[in-house]
Amino acid sequence: MSNRTDLLAANARYASTFTHSDLPAPPARRLAILTCMDARLDPARFLGLDVGEAHVIRNAGGRANPDALNSLVVSQQQLGTNEVVVIHHTHCGMIGLRDDAMQELLTERFQRPIEPQQYGGFDDLAQSVRDDVTTIRADARIPEDLIISGFIYDVETGRLTPID
Repeated sequence: MSNRTDLLAANARYASTFTHSDLPAPPARRLAILTCMDARLDPARFLGLDVGEAHVIRNAGGRANPDALNSLVVSQQQLGTNEVVVIHHTHCGMIGLRDDAMQELLTERFQRPIEPQQYGGFDDLAQSVRDDVTTIRADARIPEDLIISGFIYDVETGRLTPID
């Protein structure tokens, strides 16, 4: 069953009191957040952000993959962000994920060959944050003075832990 009707009703309620039409496209805090798509994470809420204050880029694992890097470059070069925060989280479904296992699962499920992909699985949570910070810093389109921080969000406590 689709959520369509419920989503449209919720949107109608939201739109009836909408007051953000005058917000500019550049985020007020000049901040971009790269984090996981996991539904347990609400980065605006756990970082105390309001509408219009930050860009939030989400994907499986919160990885600095090519699509995320492109979004960060646009965020920074076109919309003026000058800081990036990478946030991974405990109990992430990407921990231990293997590209070949995912390919086998998809091939079996769809009963046809599936082209190999890189899904971004990892084994060490803290190292995955460090790796993504390094990947962002190494991108030739990212200026050297961009502020980049890494954190782990604990889904059991709601707390952030800085990762050096």
